Amino acid sequence: MLEDHQAAEARVPVQPPADEPWPSGYPTGYAVVDVETTGLRREDRIVSAAVYRLTARGEVEDHWYTLVNPQRDPGPTQIHGLTARMLADAPLFPEIAGEFAERLAGRVLVAHNAVFDWMMIAREYARTDHTVPVEQRLCTIALSKALALPLANHKLETLVTYFGVTQRRAHHALDDARVLAEAFRPSLHRAARQRLPLPLHACRPLTEWTESPAAGSGPRGGETAWRDGWRGWRQSKRRPPCPFPNPGRYETGGRLIQGMRVAFSGDTSVDRELLEDQAFEAGLHIAAGVSRFTSLLVTNDPDAVTAKVVRARALGTPILDEAAFTQLLRDVAPAPEG
Repeated sequence: MLEDHQAAEARVPVQPPADEPWPSGYPTGYAVVDVETTGLRREDRIVSAAVYRLTARGEVEDHWYTLVNPQRDPGPTQIHGLTARMLADAPLFPEIAGEFAERLAGRVLVAHNAVFDWMMIAREYARTDHTVPVEQRLCTIALSKALALPLANHKLETLVTYFGVTQRRAHHALDDARVLAEAFRPSLHRAARQRLPLPLHACRPLTEWTESPAAGSGPRGGETAWRDGWRGWRQSKRRPPCPFPNPGRYETGGRLIQGMRVAFSGDTSVDRELLEDQAFEAGLHIAAGVSRFTSLLVTNDPDAVTAKVVRARALGTPILDEAAFTQLLRDVAPAPEG
């Protein structure tokens, strides 16, 4: 049994590869990742992390798990089960960053709602003034949609149950990574048999973080240390300018095009900042408000009497809900040349 306060590793014999033909353009290795965190905001921290390294065909090579001292209140203990006492002697993220990076290097990061895990990991590395050695990620939600799996919803428990995988401890990073790795392998083989392009997304490291003078000067654990030392960590809200010209409004039934100006209104099921980050990475311009130049408004409550919705209706700006927008993000058309 793994010690709760230490990083641990186990090695599993690699099964021989299947004889079925394999797409030549598929990645050569994967790192199935799960992180548990103190919350969903930019300033929240990782409290545990797990990685299952897989071969090109999805066979398990080894796995690794660690607790992480977040230097603040652990957040939703009722979900991840980790208390401040359990994390008090855990390593700080900079102390496990190198070993974590070794498990990710040269592989495609795989996670369920991968943009969340990627952003949390990228922010932790930005705090250490290092970047994550990952160039691409794959979201198993997007893969299950591409495979048209008959799922009632896109929860992790639903996906793994479909493939007959038994979860022993939900919201424990190691067990979540295990069940996802077991469900990812048959998904990957289905995609290979169909010669389906994998829904890979580029991972761009975060670099725009600032440190308060007190950062790192307090004790290792507890909420007081976070208040004194870590409040200064934040990502700059100012994104680089969108490099693509605005191609105009979104046309119903069509594709999103790089450079389109997208505004958001109201609550979203995915953390708003993460959704905006995903849209920006796809080449879209994130608009603060709605104007005649806005290509699209994303809202889950199109009947709400908010300034953005009212203005969008007055201007005839197309409106989509989050689910439809997320689906379109899988296949954003490149900006027209010239």
